[in-house]
Amino acid sequence: MYAIIDDSGTQLRVEEGQTIQIDTRDAEPGASITFDRVLLVADKKGARVGKPLIEGAKVTAEVIGPDKGPKLEVVKVRRRKRSRTHVGHRQSYLTVRVTAIEG
Repeated sequence: MYAIIDDSGTQLRVEEGQTIQIDTRDAEPGASITFDRVLLVADKKGARVGKPLIEGAKVTAEVIGPDKGPKLEVVKVRRRKRSRTHVGHRQSYLTVRVTAIEG
């Protein structure tokens, strides 16, 4: 069984037991998060598609902890101008494990 959820404008395909990274938010490790914006729920029998959401469907996940994405470096060099810019960025995420899909 899998579901497609909408979290902060991002659509994610999730299955039970899967570990995913979502946008960071205030949550303690071991806490539970519920995603109620479910767009699709599918199993062996078939799929239910929402218009745009499925009423009463929800996905529950357990918080594992905060995490960071890969380091991105942006270097801009303007030739013959002696002008350089170096900017780094590292995105913060929250790692969660999907425990249940109810649809």
